[in-house]
Amino acid sequence: MLVKVYGSSVFGVEATIITVEVNMASGIGYHLVGLPDNAVKESSYRITAALQNNKYKLPGKKIIINMAPADLRKEGSAYDLTVAMGILAASEQIKAEKISDYLIMGELSLDGGLQPIKGALPIAIQAKKDGFKGFILPEQNAREAAIVSGLEVYGIANITQVIQFFDQNIPLERTEINTREIFFKGLDNFDFDFSEVKGQESIKRCMEIAAAGGHNIILIGPPGSGKTMLAKRLPSILPPMTLQEALETTKIHSVAGKVRDNVGLMSQRPFRSPHHTISDVALVGGGAYPQPGEISLSHNGVLFLDELPEFKRGVLEVMRQPLEDREVTISRAKFTVTYPSSFMLVASMNPSPGGYFNDPNAPVSSSASEMQRYLSKISGPLLDRIDIHIEVTPVPFEKLSEDRKGESSLEIRKRVTKAREIQVTRFSEYENIHYNAQMGSKQINKFCKLDSNSLQLLKNAMEKLNLSARAYDRILKVSRSIADLDGKEHISEGHIGEAIQYRSLDREGWLG
Repeated sequence: MLVKVYGSSVFGVEATIITVEVNMASGIGYHLVGLPDNAVKESSYRITAALQNNKYKLPGKKIIINMAPADLRKEGSAYDLTVAMGILAASEQIKAEKISDYLIMGELSLDGGLQPIKGALPIAIQAKKDGFKGFILPEQNAREAAIVSGLEVYGIANITQVIQFFDQNIPLERTEINTREIFFKGLDNFDFDFSEVKGQESIKRCMEIAAAGGHNIILIGPPGSGKTMLAKRLPSILPPMTLQEALETTKIHSVAGKVRDNVGLMSQRPFRSPHHTISDVALVGGGAYPQPGEISLSHNGVLFLDELPEFKRGVLEVMRQPLEDREVTISRAKFTVTYPSSFMLVASMNPSPGGYFNDPNAPVSSSASEMQRYLSKISGPLLDRIDIHIEVTPVPFEKLSEDRKGESSLEIRKRVTKAREIQVTRFSEYENIHYNAQMGSKQINKFCKLDSNSLQLLKNAMEKLNLSARAYDRILKVSRSIADLDGKEHISEGHIGEAIQYRSLDREGWLG
C-alpha cells in the first residue's frame, strides 16, 4: 500500500513542502531515498524504538520511503514523526483517511515523546499558503506556529496522541493565541533602563540620535566607563517593533531554533552580543547547510561587538557588505539563500592595549604609537560605515553617588519614536528606506540640503579632518536625525556642528 504524508524543509527563511511517500511491498528491507542527510537516515532507529515502546511495530516487509522533491537535500531529525505516521498508515496498523490534510513534523525520542523542531513559523506560513487544514508538531513549538491565523495548530507531547487522532478520531487540543495581544503586551518589558545610568549625559544624547536615525555607533573609552552598560540599554529606546517586523524577526529566530519554548511572537527588538572569538561564518551565516548568523539574528535590532579590535580582522571585513546592503546572500553550488540583516551596529573598544587614554596618571599607560597600532586593527572602510564615533569618559564619584535618577528610557523613546514617524512620512515613496541611516545619495541630496553657513562649516571640517566622501554622507545623515529630534524641517549650522563632533576617530590628534 502506498501512503503520502507531508512534511517541510526550510531554505533561508522560506519553507518548501516535502512529500513523504511510503510504499509497502513483499520482501524485506528499509530503503530511504530522496537525498536524506545522516540525521534523516538515522530516523529508522528512533522510529523503531518509539513504535515498539508504544505497542506498535516496524512491519517485516519491504519499506520504500521517498522524500520528494528527490533532488532537494533533506536535513535534520524533524521528519521522524512524518515518516513514522507514513509507515503506520501504509502498513494499515492505523486508519489514515485524513492524514494528507495535515502537515506533520517532529523529532521522536525513543519513548515516543516529541522534541522541538526548527523553523516552525515559516513552515506554518507555507502550510497555510498550500491549503493544509492543520499542522501537527511538538508542543514546544505550538505557540510559535499558532501565530499564523487560519491554520489549525496542534501541539503534541507523544506519538500516541497523533495515532489516536487519526485512528480513533480522538480530538487533539488546538493551540490558539491572540497574536496582537501577545505582541502589544511584551512591547515595553525591558530588563534595562536609561534611568539607571549615572552621568554620561552626552553619551545618552548620542544614543538617542543613533536610535532616532538607526545609525551605527562606536563607543571608545577606558575600562569601567560604562560602554557595555549603555549598549545594553539601547534597545529600550528604539521605537517599538511593528507587527510586520516582529513576524520577520521571529521567522529568522525560528529557522535558527532560537525562539524560546512556548514563546509565540517576539515583541522586543533582538540584542545580540557575540564573543570576539566568533568565526566569520557564525557572524554572517553559512555552513555546509546555511544557517542565519549573528547579523541576521540581529535583524530589526542591535548587534553589539564588545572590544572591537579583538575580533579577527577577516571577521569584521565580511560585515562590510551586509552593513551597506542590509542583507546577506550565501551561495552554494546548487542553491543560494538570502537572509535579511537590517541591524544597528553598536561597537565598543578601549583606546589602547592597556585600556586607558594617553594619561600619565592612568594605571596602565600606552604610547601614542601603541594606541595607533591598536586602532589600526580596524580598517578605515569599516569605520567609515559607522556614523557616530564618541569618546566615553569615566563617571566621576559625585555623579555615581547621586540619588537623583536620570531620564527614563520611556521618555527618550517617545522622542525617538516621534523622530522616526517624521522619517516614515519622509520616505513613504521609497520601498526599502524607512529611516535616515538607510538613505542613499539620491535621498541625501534631496533631504539634506544645507544653507551657506552650514555648507561652509562642513567644508572646513572636511578639509581640516581629511574626511572621506562616505564620512561626508554620514555627517549629513546624522545631522538630519538631529534636526528630526528637534522637529526642524531644515538642517541648521548647529545640527551640522554637533554631527561633526561625532566623528572622533577622524580627528587628527584625538589621542592627545
